[in-house]
Amino acid sequence: MTIGRVNPAHRLEDQGITGLGNVYYNQIEPALVEAAVRRGEGRLGKGGALLVSTGARTGRSPKDKFVVRTPAVEDSIWWENNAPMTPEAFDVLHADMIRHMRGRDYFVQDLYAGADPELRLDVRVVTELAWHGLFIRHLLRRPAAEELATFVPEFTIINCPTFKADPARHGCRTDTVIAINFDKKLILIGNTAYAGENKKAVFTLLNYILPGKGVLAMHCSANHAIGAPEDTAVFFGLSGTGKTTLSADPSRTLIGDDEHGWSDRGTFNFEGGCYAKTINLSAEAEPEIYATMSKFATVVENMIFDPDTLELDFEDNSLTDNMRCAYPLEYISNASPTSLGGHPRNVIMLTCDAFGVLPPIARLTPAQAMYHFLSGFTSKTPGTEQGVVEPTPTFSTCFGAPFMPRRPEVYGKLLQAKIAKHGAHCWLVNTGWTGGSFGTGTRMPIKATRALLTRALDGSLNGATFRRDPNFGFEVPVSVPGVDDKLLDPRQTWADPAAYDAQAQKLVEMFSKNFAQYVPHIDEDVKAAAIG
Repeated sequence: MTIGRVNPAHRLEDQGITGLGNVYYNQIEPALVEAAVRRGEGRLGKGGALLVSTGARTGRSPKDKFVVRTPAVEDSIWWENNAPMTPEAFDVLHADMIRHMRGRDYFVQDLYAGADPELRLDVRVVTELAWHGLFIRHLLRRPAAEELATFVPEFTIINCPTFKADPARHGCRTDTVIAINFDKKLILIGNTAYAGENKKAVFTLLNYILPGKGVLAMHCSANHAIGAPEDTAVFFGLSGTGKTTLSADPSRTLIGDDEHGWSDRGTFNFEGGCYAKTINLSAEAEPEIYATMSKFATVVENMIFDPDTLELDFEDNSLTDNMRCAYPLEYISNASPTSLGGHPRNVIMLTCDAFGVLPPIARLTPAQAMYHFLSGFTSKTPGTEQGVVEPTPTFSTCFGAPFMPRRPEVYGKLLQAKIAKHGAHCWLVNTGWTGGSFGTGTRMPIKATRALLTRALDGSLNGATFRRDPNFGFEVPVSVPGVDDKLLDPRQTWADPAAYDAQAQKLVEMFSKNFAQYVPHIDEDVKAAAIG
């Protein structure tokens, strides 16, 4: 039975998906919340939030993600980073998944990815779980009711958490699988209820499609000065580095918290909502995000709560450190109604340095910016991916390697060209450790990070006195009002300066070793900027 608004010429039957139970098309939030509670997928929390658990998989499964290797994409996919699947194995996987779906109820959302109407991608998401439909309805952009009557999906995602893949039969690694077929415009997800796989699948699509149109796809948050979209800032960074927190600045307008494009017209959000980490979230430090936790239809994922009072425990990480909430952008009072901005005046690269070596902020030349963009140094934080239980130093190129189907230089050269054309200021910001490495030092004070970013964004930091960092060659401010001078020189925060020097040398060597893979593909100025 078909229930809900849908283009009658583009039901699932027209995509070869037959024999299902009830199919609920484009239900709005109240119906999806009601269905999720009725089906036992979650509980209704305070204010009407939906409290859910993702089961065994509480983070992404990047090692179980595959791209179907066809002649059309053979020469454009970065195969060292993207595991291949044969077309034959995909077809068997697809047929087996469709067979598994028969007789079951499914929820379909027809949505847009991209706030720029000329560049958006029309995506259909078919989910076994009602709350997954609610999640992706928050995270992508919702067409008007009249637009659904003519909606034609360009790509379709099918997500079946109860389907287990067979590595021998389906050419995958385990019984969990995320398989992307660019030729068939189809993504299959099996044996994981972690909702983030849905949105990251869309991001991967855009990371492949948009560079071919001269558009840089960015794993970043973005905001602009109130009433001045031309004063836009973007914040690159992996999960746990502060993209969501630092872009949700009440003194600026939020464009979006995770994924954006930079076109010839400016910056645009891919999404229609936010997916924020909630561990240790507080009303004092992040009041806007905290307030969403008790708003209707916010999806609260993998949080411990009191079964009687429904009070959420923001410190109990017994399920995962990667507890999250998903909510529409309009739940943030200063969110942009258009999700559009100008060309970035400031490009901020956020890193979580578990070594405790990097300063809280550094000014980068355009060549240094490309170097650090390609390097993508950070520390994976606990819970974001399966198996990560403590901060782990890593290099994730373009601050989003798991979502990059093309070679890193494609994105790096686009960034370099756009910075040069529009004269953006570039900054490296460390939200990781100071006074020692993980286990010895402490996390960078968020108050200091906010003070430094405020001065970077209003332009006043450019007038500071800078010193040249002896390890990396970038410029570091010597003194900034409201920030302890000692904090600006990481070596001074360590009890043993010699231990800092040894740790810094270790990090420099890690950078050099990692960057060697890009040297054959980059310009001389970037090579020269490699290490100071």
